Amino acid sequence: MDFALTEEQTAIFEMAYAFGQEHIAPHARDWEAQGTIPKELWPQLGELGFAGLYVSEDSGGSGLSRLDATLVFEALSMACPSVAAFLSIHNMCAKMIDAFASDAMKARVLPKAMTMETVLSYCLTEPGSGSDAAALKTRAERTNEGYTLNGTKAFISGGGYSDLYVAMVRTGEDGPKGVSAVLIEDGTPGLSFGGLEDKMGWRSQPTRQVQFDDCKIPVDNLLGEEGQGFKYAMAGLDGGRLNIAACSLGAAQTGLTSTLAYMAERKAFGKSIDQFQALQFRLADMEIELQAARTFLRQAAWKLDTGAPDATKFCAMAKKFVTETGSQVVDQCLQLHGGYGYLADYGIEKLVRDLRVHQILEGTNEIMRLIVARQMLAR
Repeated sequence: MDFALTEEQTAIFEMAYAFGQEHIAPHARDWEAQGTIPKELWPQLGELGFAGLYVSEDSGGSGLSRLDATLVFEALSMACPSVAAFLSIHNMCAKMIDAFASDAMKARVLPKAMTMETVLSYCLTEPGSGSDAAALKTRAERTNEGYTLNGTKAFISGGGYSDLYVAMVRTGEDGPKGVSAVLIEDGTPGLSFGGLEDKMGWRSQPTRQVQFDDCKIPVDNLLGEEGQGFKYAMAGLDGGRLNIAACSLGAAQTGLTSTLAYMAERKAFGKSIDQFQALQFRLADMEIELQAARTFLRQAAWKLDTGAPDATKFCAMAKKFVTETGSQVVDQCLQLHGGYGYLADYGIEKLVRDLRVHQILEGTNEIMRLIVARQMLAR
């Protein structure tokens, strides 16, 4: 069993890390204060091939594996997990289009999505349907011209900011079989947005409700087939869970690295605090937990790449374990910084706030446990 990264994978990680440290990390706090990410950042990431990480090369993507993608998100989140996670959402939408759209839709949408001239957002959650996503109520009525949409999506990263929305809507009966996926361009009449959400973390990502009021789209904006939208939406979630876990991993690693540097400088009782054995034990525990999380994440990604029958179970387990580990580690990093950890200048409190939501999105960690338990009992 070979746990080493290939030379190509190491190069991918290093390229993403270098970009993040130069173009994202110095601005992360300012972007958080402004509540937005400058749109000129995205084409720079597109030039590196990061807009379609696992979109096929035939469609203009990079054609990388899911394991490769986790390396990109781990590296970028070392600069800012909020920015890295937003890129993950764009990639999830791009993969849905590549996997399920008609050739005509792919030719129309993907070229600009791959350069990130077109930024994509994913619209599944509604005010009354989170974990029970199949209960969504936004309806798309078929007309002679196409579809008329009515309903509201909630907690949408990029709401009012993105250029194209991939939305799951109800075209048929109750339950998952009545759900279809459609594309809605920004500026479509009947498309509007709620106020900017005031969030605990991920504050650089503009998040709003997305509202459809007699919003009319052409029939060509149906993604794939009617009634298959819920399946399409779920197909992207295994990879999305790995990505968000990778974002927790990278950010927690940054927290630990910063904490090591701080403890070497901070003096108490005549010596640097990294010389106290009790604190050394805490550092060791964090290192053990992060290395275990990294190994687990990469195993789950390998299973998804190889089509292992238990890949979904492992993606759920890894998402639960890594996101909780990441939050625990950055919380300990804040504690080891003492009062300084509570100040924005040191960057640790931002990591604590940003990582907390990772236990909620892409399926709550309670749902991850449910997936694992069901697969255990099914055997």
